[in-house]
Amino acid sequence: MKIELFCLCDAATENGGKLNILGAFDRVWSKEAPVVISHCAVTARVRFSRIEAGQHRLRVTFADEDGSLVIPALESVIDLRFNGQELSVPINLIILLPQLKLPRFGDYTIDLALDANHLGSLPLVVRQVSEGQNG
Repeated sequence: MKIELFCLCDAATENGGKLNILGAFDRVWSKEAPVVISHCAVTARVRFSRIEAGQHRLRVTFADEDGSLVIPALESVIDLRFNGQELSVPINLIILLPQLKLPRFGDYTIDLALDANHLGSLPLVVRQVSEGQNG
């Protein structure tokens, strides 16, 4: 398996195997905490080779800089099947996070694991904007 894309964004959709991403970001500015992001999504595109057909366990965690989970771990099972003579197949993953509440300013991380193997991490930096400063 190979991760082709992994990002935090404003919105994402899938249509006919195409992954559509709007507004990828890694920073949030706010005047006060807790910080609420009204809508965002974690998106990934992971490519599997034919020999990896079958079930796989997916796990996404979102933690603060102390390692405490911001939301419960998101877990799912992917049943990967191949049609015809395909040598590889991509899986598009979209996790919608409405009203994401970040308790304080600081650094956060989003981690993606498949079958207990770490595939990637995304940083999210949450900073305070002072009066008169544009974020």
